[in-house]
Amino acid sequence: MSGAEVRVVSRAEAVYAQLRDDIFEFRMLPGDRFTEGEIAQRLGVSRTPVREALLRLQSDALVQVYFRSGWEVVPLDFTRFDELYELRKLIEVNAVRMLCTHATPTVDHGALAQLAQFWQVPQDARLDDGRLVAQHDEAFHAALVAAAGNREIASVHRQVTERIRIIRRLDFTYAARVAATYDEHAAILREIQRQRAEQAVLLLSSHIEESRAEVRKITLHRLQTIRTDGARART
Repeated sequence: MSGAEVRVVSRAEAVYAQLRDDIFEFRMLPGDRFTEGEIAQRLGVSRTPVREALLRLQSDALVQVYFRSGWEVVPLDFTRFDELYELRKLIEVNAVRMLCTHATPTVDHGALAQLAQFWQVPQDARLDDGRLVAQHDEAFHAALVAAAGNREIASVHRQVTERIRIIRRLDFTYAARVAATYDEHAAILREIQRQRAEQAVLLLSSHIEESRAEVRKITLHRLQTIRTDGARART
């Protein structure tokens, strides 16, 4: 790869990161339409890295292209998110059942021990940065699935995680939700450690459903606030 090609790739990566952050932080709202030229002008780059970044975001299901009329931030579809959360729950419940079965030879007990070291800690040892906790939350659920030992199921779970990240991360914008996540993860791990499958599944299912309800409420409130503030600014 030539030096010029490396620079283009580097710029495309930077544009991708910036646009992804703009979408996640609702600086670019669901349903917003734009052109490659507008993005290039705003970010001070050529259209080539912008196009490459947008194609990556399209594969992430964050933007969609309209022939001859530019691009659009994908509108939030809560029916789709509900379906993805349901798929996520099915995968994770299956994993937890396997983790609670002594006869499952593929279980990674070392990974479970590492999870316990992070989540089963006293309150003064907990993180309070919502962004960091969001990353550890994703890692916790991914590790549960991976620890069960089925790589194909773990791959599907990663895809689901990518699709719901835009709203799921909002679950950690309030301190009470961060604290609840620590408590609930620790409780789930305790039941797995005790090989009590039904109790672990009950706690996990409740944890996922509560998160789904919270992120829906927070997302709608956040969008309403942004749009109201924007309307006031224009008057």
